[in-house]
Amino acid sequence: MQSIFGIHEQALKVRTMRAELLANNLANADTPNFKARDLDWRAMLSQSKDELQMVPSGKPDLVRTNPRHIAASADFTTSDFLKYRMPTQPALDGNTVETHIEKAQFMENAMQQQATLDFIDGKIKGIRGALIGK
Repeated sequence: MQSIFGIHEQALKVRTMRAELLANNLANADTPNFKARDLDWRAMLSQSKDELQMVPSGKPDLVRTNPRHIAASADFTTSDFLKYRMPTQPALDGNTVETHIEKAQFMENAMQQQATLDFIDGKIKGIRGALIGK
């Protein structure tokens, strides 16, 4: 069963996870040898709906369309899409967090998350209006 919110429901989950990662990067900006990470959110969202359907447990129900396909584990995690950020100016202590880049990414993600929330809110208002006859 497909959600009435379409891809925006999954996008909100991905943006929330990305916000947590970016906040963690900023919190560890002074930690020696800390490696900044980010989600490849485009790859996460581009998963085909035939291949990946989120079920209420939060784990996907992976569907094999051909018996020759490799059976996938139902333990889909964001770590499958975690990437290390390549610094533009490496630090001497091995830390790859560049605060100005992390802050910009965090703000961009926050704006995109708000846009997703606004879309979902509009969808809910439309449904509510249809139910009460507006």
